[in-house]
Amino acid sequence: MSTKQPKQPLRIGFIGAARIAGKNWKAIYHSGNCVVKAVAARDKSKAETFIETHQAEFSFEEAPTAYGDYSELLDSPEIDAVYVPLPTALRKKWVIKAAQAGKHVICEKPCAVTAKDLREMIEACRENQVQFMDGVMFMHSPRLEVLRKLLEDERRIGPIRRISSEFTFLAGDDFDENIRVNSDLEPAGCLGDLGWYNLRVILFAMQWQLPSKVSAHILAVADDGKTPTAFSGELFYSNGVSGSFYCSFDAELQQWANMCGQKGTVSMKDFIHPWNSYEPSFEINRIEHRVTAGPEVKVPANPHVLGETGQPWGQDTRMFQNFAKAVFSGTLNEDWPAISLKTQLILDACLASAEQGGELVAVAG
Repeated sequence: MSTKQPKQPLRIGFIGAARIAGKNWKAIYHSGNCVVKAVAARDKSKAETFIETHQAEFSFEEAPTAYGDYSELLDSPEIDAVYVPLPTALRKKWVIKAAQAGKHVICEKPCAVTAKDLREMIEACRENQVQFMDGVMFMHSPRLEVLRKLLEDERRIGPIRRISSEFTFLAGDDFDENIRVNSDLEPAGCLGDLGWYNLRVILFAMQWQLPSKVSAHILAVADDGKTPTAFSGELFYSNGVSGSFYCSFDAELQQWANMCGQKGTVSMKDFIHPWNSYEPSFEINRIEHRVTAGPEVKVPANPHVLGETGQPWGQDTRMFQNFAKAVFSGTLNEDWPAISLKTQLILDACLASAEQGGELVAVAG
């Protein structure tokens, strides 16, 4: 199916001025094929302040327009695509409205409250011939391109037997005011915010195969007594492969993933935010390997900054580059929404299992 092809560069509007949007402003600035054209917030002054702050450091040739209404941004003929960092409970409405307005969509994760909602969002994008992609930046790291080839080399790794992953950070004392523990806005809590990455890396290792069943537990909840702040799960495949994950707002920073094969292992200590995004590394059979930037990329003296982003080599920048390339190709890339939906299906099954005290729950296809 053909997409609606805008002229380059891709003109992106932000629906929401969340903190993560600031990081992506920088990534878009360095992309070479995208620009931030507008920012909308419920309070126009917030959008104006957001633009002023980020334009001062990374200045687009033309300052983006501020809107005090999301619909006004969607009505603008100057916008080709939207980036949606709104709270999860609000995403369905605005993704569908964006698609109906003919805007391509890059959506923060978790994409939706349920897989049913996400199916409707994806279908709206398909019907209106616009591209859908979620905002999982590590998917665009050159490290994964190398890892894919290694995992397919049965002489070095062999058939996968076990995948495990943890993503945690220790929240501050005032975290109870954060929307990530607001059950109305983020009902999946840490499972949606952090566990989405854990589930995605397991899917990656398994070449996008869904597990047949899951078992999961909510280990801690926020002060509201509902929102998960610590969560663990087991994924079971029909061929005997299994995966495990743990995500939490209540533990020191971890972001690792291990993939154990019959003949070898692959380990990443920083699979989400590379400690050194110019030279992301991994271990294969206990030997470190680095995926180095090309000679055209100027590496700073101290690149070891958690979550460093923006440079042309960085995964955040590559995410927007790849999004724009998909749009400019003229053909909808169906792989990206399919991967998002598979992640959501597993997330839904994990929540259902946790609500049933860890009972095995089948993953819907």
